[in-house]
Amino acid sequence: MKTIGIIGAGQIGSALARKFNALGHHVKIANSRGPHTLTELAKEIGVQAVTINEAIEDADIVIISIPQKSIENLPGTLFANSPRHLIIADTGNYYPGRDGRIEDLEAGLAESQWVSNHLQRPVVKAFNNIGVNSLSDNGKPSGDLERIALPVAGDSDHDKAELMNLIDQLGFDPVDAGTLSESWKQQPGSPVYCTDHNKHNFIRLLQLAEKATLPEMRDKGLEMVMQAKEPMKEASSILRSLYPD
Repeated sequence: MKTIGIIGAGQIGSALARKFNALGHHVKIANSRGPHTLTELAKEIGVQAVTINEAIEDADIVIISIPQKSIENLPGTLFANSPRHLIIADTGNYYPGRDGRIEDLEAGLAESQWVSNHLQRPVVKAFNNIGVNSLSDNGKPSGDLERIALPVAGDSDHDKAELMNLIDQLGFDPVDAGTLSESWKQQPGSPVYCTDHNKHNFIRLLQLAEKATLPEMRDKGLEMVMQAKEPMKEASSILRSLYPD
């Protein structure tokens, strides 16, 4: 059993909290507004509502699941007193229309490298390329040929292995996607972003990602999804259409 702190109670953060709790992990969840705003959610899921600082205390893994623009609202010293073995995972994605223009990202810095720089700690990129519906409902047993693959990118083999084990527990096939500087391959606009492929196809598509086209494909995909009648349900099939097999 792991102690998992989740900073961010949006769709992905809440879904992960629910699923990790169901697996028997000790889960603490926090947001920027304080634990009193999470009382009902925490009770429903069966997790502990805490402050951001309390989410970090005694945790084995901390998952940050907030909008990219909100990263700068976290103190750069947030993890200054945390043990070096603490694993920090970033699930965020950059959308300029929501987050405003972030010059370092516009210049090509990988999103999670930017997060790592702000927090002054190594991070692992994970859980950023799956929609909440698929995360909540589409986990499958190991060995299922249609099991959705999820990437993990980072500079520590140990940290990646820990996250990959959790992904397997959740019912998805983990894929080592390389170093943190290579995590752009799983960012919005890439062929593996929210397209729900099995491991065989995922590995093939990961190699087809082109950094120069990410912003164009990200914005095109977002526009297509937002025009759909049911964006959340149709996102995977729409984004797949941008990269036909």
